Amino acid sequence: MSREVLAVVGLGYVGLPLAARASEVGLVTVGFDVSATVVAGLNAGRSHVGDVPDATVAAMLSRGFAATGDPGALAGCDTVVICVPTGLDGAGEPDLTALRAAGHTVGGHLRPGTLVVLESTSHPGTTDTLLREILEKESGLRAGDDFHLAYSPERIDPGNPHYTLRNTPKIVSGYTPLCLKHATALYQRLVDRVVLSAGTREAEMAKLLENTHRYVNIALVNEVARYCERAGIDVWDVLHCAGTKPFGYTAFQPGPGVGGHCVPVDPRYLDVHAAEQGFTFELLAAARRVISGMPSRVVERAAVVLRREGRELAGSRVLLLGVSYKPDVADVRESPAFPVATLLRAAGAEVTYHDPLVPAFAPEGVPMTRETDLTDALGRAELAILLQDHACYPARQLAQAPCALLDTRGKTAGARVTLL
Repeated sequence: MSREVLAVVGLGYVGLPLAARASEVGLVTVGFDVSATVVAGLNAGRSHVGDVPDATVAAMLSRGFAATGDPGALAGCDTVVICVPTGLDGAGEPDLTALRAAGHTVGGHLRPGTLVVLESTSHPGTTDTLLREILEKESGLRAGDDFHLAYSPERIDPGNPHYTLRNTPKIVSGYTPLCLKHATALYQRLVDRVVLSAGTREAEMAKLLENTHRYVNIALVNEVARYCERAGIDVWDVLHCAGTKPFGYTAFQPGPGVGGHCVPVDPRYLDVHAAEQGFTFELLAAARRVISGMPSRVVERAAVVLRREGRELAGSRVLLLGVSYKPDVADVRESPAFPVATLLRAAGAEVTYHDPLVPAFAPEGVPMTRETDLTDALGRAELAILLQDHACYPARQLAQAPCALLDTRGKTAGARVTLL
């Protein structure tokens, strides 16, 4: 009896953990990616995803996993899961280029009886209209009759040691009840708990709501922080006290902005799709104004701190601490460090950065000098700005640094420390 073969299209932060888990439970797993570098690296046992160590890739290879850039490898698969990026284009609009391309590739090699699952985030209707139409056109098959179509939004949280693909509840939906049945059977093998959705549009909307909830509340707490500064209130004490309530309150922290693959992106998908239907999310518009203004706010506060030191931004040596989008990960996608660095440079500051996880950082395509010795870097700077609270930044060392410190994460305290 032949074993079930699963193909993962897109071997990034979502696709590679999925392929690893599928391989672990005994599925013959094929990985498809358009990047020759990614394919070669994985086949040589090298991982490019922080949460998937090289040892895991080696174990996958020993079980028969192979990465490929050949679309023909999809032809013999029982299940195809699409995990390609769905970000924003240069104008900040939803970009489904990779998803469309994946649809054409999968559709061109689709055979009857195959289950196709989309995990990439997009607006409601993407699965049952855009993707379905591409698959049907390319294959000549009909979804729900000749092949099965489903949507299961990814919930990967890079750097989170507690919630993994396996123990995070997985929303699963299908184009038809039979499609849902097949998708459920797949994910019951991969995760501890499957949550059934009424339909693909409900599942797509649930994913957007999850991250829009975070987006709006991050904006709220940043605005609260600005008000508290004006009113002479310690916002960090406010947040500490409010956070002790065991019900009806979810704790969020102010910061220099939002980054990553989801939170700054998903609300835009919802906003644009709603506008196409004649609906306006007023809260999203307000949240976007607040969050988009946070990098400017950081630079304004930096100028205030330096003036207290008798200096101006122009000509001052400013050190950025942590330029990735979240603590202890190397991912810089949509990181607020980019606009902060750009604005500081525009103000005439001499800007360098320290981040042991990010070997290169180039705001607007201009490489920035990387500091590798934290103590020396703090000694040369007139101002350090803590943008990301990596574990490698001891609060005591930062508080005792010879330069002034602007802490956008509320992690330190001291005579020369200013909190955002």
